Amino acid sequence: MWPAALALYFGLMLRSVGVSGPIEASLPWAASIGVDLSFYADGLSLLFAVVVAGIGALIVLYGSRYFGGESRAGRFQATLFAFMGSMLGLVLADNLFLLFVFWELTGFTSFLLIGFEHERPEARASAVQALVVTGLGGLGLLAAAVLIEQSTGAAALSSLLGLGLNLANEEFYPAIVVLLLLAAFTKSAQTPFHFWLPNAMTAPTPVSAYLHSATMVKAGIYLVARATPFAGATPLWTWLVTGAGAITMIVGAWRAVAETDLKRVLAYSTVSALGLMMMLLGVGTEEAVVAALVYLLAHACYKGALFLVAGTLEHETGTRDITGLGGLRHAMPATALAAALAACSMAGLPLFLGFLGKELLYESLLAWSTALLIGAIAASALLGTAGLIAGVSPFTGPLRGRAPEHRVPAGLTVPALVLAFSGLIAGIVPGLVELPAGLASGGILRHPVDASLSMWHGFTPVLGLSLATLALVALLYAYRDSLRRRIWPRSLGSERLYTSTERGLDALSAWASPMLQSASLRSYLLVLVTTAGVLIFATLVFEGLPGWPAVMDVQPHEACAAILIVAGAISAVRAKSSIAAVLSLGVSGYGVALTYLFFGAPDLAMTQFSVETLTAVIFVLVFYHFRDFGSLSSWTDRLRGVVVSVLFGGSIAVVLLFVGANITPLRLANYFAEMGLPLAHGRNIVNVILVDFRALDTMGEITVLATAAFGVRALMRISRKERKNG
Repeated sequence: MWPAALALYFGLMLRSVGVSGPIEASLPWAASIGVDLSFYADGLSLLFAVVVAGIGALIVLYGSRYFGGESRAGRFQATLFAFMGSMLGLVLADNLFLLFVFWELTGFTSFLLIGFEHERPEARASAVQALVVTGLGGLGLLAAAVLIEQSTGAAALSSLLGLGLNLANEEFYPAIVVLLLLAAFTKSAQTPFHFWLPNAMTAPTPVSAYLHSATMVKAGIYLVARATPFAGATPLWTWLVTGAGAITMIVGAWRAVAETDLKRVLAYSTVSALGLMMMLLGVGTEEAVVAALVYLLAHACYKGALFLVAGTLEHETGTRDITGLGGLRHAMPATALAAALAACSMAGLPLFLGFLGKELLYESLLAWSTALLIGAIAASALLGTAGLIAGVSPFTGPLRGRAPEHRVPAGLTVPALVLAFSGLIAGIVPGLVELPAGLASGGILRHPVDASLSMWHGFTPVLGLSLATLALVALLYAYRDSLRRRIWPRSLGSERLYTSTERGLDALSAWASPMLQSASLRSYLLVLVTTAGVLIFATLVFEGLPGWPAVMDVQPHEACAAILIVAGAISAVRAKSSIAAVLSLGVSGYGVALTYLFFGAPDLAMTQFSVETLTAVIFVLVFYHFRDFGSLSSWTDRLRGVVVSVLFGGSIAVVLLFVGANITPLRLANYFAEMGLPLAHGRNIVNVILVDFRALDTMGEITVLATAAFGVRALMRISRKERKNG
């Protein structure tokens, strides 16, 4: 599979980057605005790329068996690959604006994946919620990119990193920090934006295992890590990142042990782990950065495995409720093994990568902040408890619920086993993690980092804290049911704020829609014309115009054409029948065509003559069957129409008078005349403008006409069927 091949390719590239330095590549894209398809591969981006592609390969294998022969399997795989490509583009993008494009693509494709079972209302609501929250952060990222380019003149990450720039002294630095962190916090589910992640568990399990444990939610972590060299190392950055991460770490861990749905337990524990990594990046010391990246790898292994186990349990037993699961170790031995290994790593048992990550966490905080250390110990104990709840309790004790009637397919067990054993092997042989962790840390700190990792450091205070944490995990797990009953109410303020805002917008729409969508063409035109007229008239009144234009010489034949146009318009307004109105408008159209002819535009004149003639013939044939006009409106409605018409028409007339009278340089006309032959290979300027310089506009007009023709054809067929059936 190509994801596995990509993981191997990025792994080999990671080794070469450690020798020769970062790799850059660029292709022309939007050269007119200075944006290219530029990519930058260093230790940090390649570490994320390996995780994205490697776990993606396992999810593809798992998903092919999870959906079996269902017709929607193809749609899932296509959307998953689109998301994978977007995520790889995000972590490898060099240009800030290209990074934003891939950032939004991950949001859109994750919306499709979360709402994959779109026939369920809760799936649609969760997908919209995730899109709205993360989309808000995407706008912040775009604004930050604009401010960074305005401040430094550079939009390439390689330039910002290579020049050693720090934005702390820039005028817009506080705004840049807030906007960047808004993007990171929404994507990585930091408090108070964390509520969308547990609600996204309505997605199929392969989606949750991929997006919400290893890839999408790590995008915010990547953004903070990538921006640290040029936006970090200031009190504002440190306090915001560390504070938000610490609060999220505690809140997520506390909520994880309160849930009974397996996927929500894992979702809240993911929120806590993301907060932990964010906190370490905020601390910013070399030990903390290495700890964050090792923890990132450990979390990807054990959390991906546990999500896959949860999906297998639901697939085989029909439930994810942990109160209805138990004693499944004999019926699902391979799944039980994968769950046990992953739970041990999550709890931080020795020999597992999770233990190594926890040791590095404690070591980095021991000399930095006692308060953060205490919070990390409490969160680790709760996370370990959540890991045992998700990975051990469904398989131990007496049998509860429905056991599988057949052997669990290998496609559902092998991916989880691979991830679980990866956490064990990496813990036993930590040298496997040293190179990627060291190179990625160097990409953040901008100097070489020696990430020497070892499972045994002797009898140290950190080891004592780890053993105390394990004892606390065992205690909390033993009293997990009592602990669950003591957790505070589940509805959080941020989620209530989102829900209240959504309901308020719905209520506003329900109130305004009947007035705005009255199904009356006259009302729509009245609103549009009135709005345009008021804006134009207000501009004329408040802005003024540079003096009245000089009276131009008017030839007799030109005056006749103008009189013809005005007379036709007045006649159309006063017509008593539809045919008379159509013919009067045709007279005005012919007057316009004569004006084109008088001022040297015979092509336009011929086009206008043809259109007016054809329109008049068609309208006469259609309107012949209509009855004559009658006074169906009250005198107040007619008076309102007169006022609006005079206001709008007078404003347009004044604007056109001044525009036509003021002499402006004919830059555009000269450009078309000069470039018509060399660029478009045409000698007729009008045709060149329509076909080449306004090609998209003309194509849009043709598309509208074709759509209308198809609609008319469909209505005619429906009418024939109704007459035939009648």
